[in-house]
This record gives sequence, C-alpha cells and structure tokens, in this order.
Amino acid sequence: MEWIDVVGHVGSVLSSITFMPQVYQTWKTRSVGDLSMMMLLIVCSSTVVWLVYGIGRMLWPVIICNAVICFLSLLLIWFKIKFSTPKQP
Repeated sequence: MEWIDVVGHVGSVLSSITFMPQVYQTWKTRSVGDLSMMMLLIVCSSTVVWLVYGIGRMLWPVIICNAVICFLSLLLIWFKIKFSTPKQP
C-alpha cells in the first residue's frame, strides 16, 4: 500500500468518527433542539452523492467513510424527529 493510500484511509477513519460524539450525546440526553435539520439533510445528501461517486470509482476510503457518515446522519435525523417535542396548538 502506498503512502497516499494510507493517508486516504486515515482521513476516512477520522471523517467517519466526526458524528459519533454528537450521536452519542443526542442519544444520551434526548436533546435535539440545537440540531439543525437543514444541516443534517445537507450532510446526508452530500454523503449519498459521495457514496455513489466512491462506488462508481471503487474508492474504498470514500465508500466506507461516506457510508458511515450517511448512517450517522440518518440516525441523527431519526433522533431529531423522534425526540422533538410536539408543538402546542
């Protein structure tokens, strides 16, 4: 494996773990008020596009990283919907 491949894999791992603290904190506190649904939707959409690109080019660091981030952003979207308090009329 060349050094640039190692850099790609390290970057993939680091990018993949960026959402993990937020997912854990949200799950633990059930607090979603500070999460932006627009940001989550943009992140999810961008990871799907990167995932398609990675699959098309068979770039494993891109595929793995974006699959993980897509899953975590979908989880945060689900938390945002599930833990949001219903609005009073």
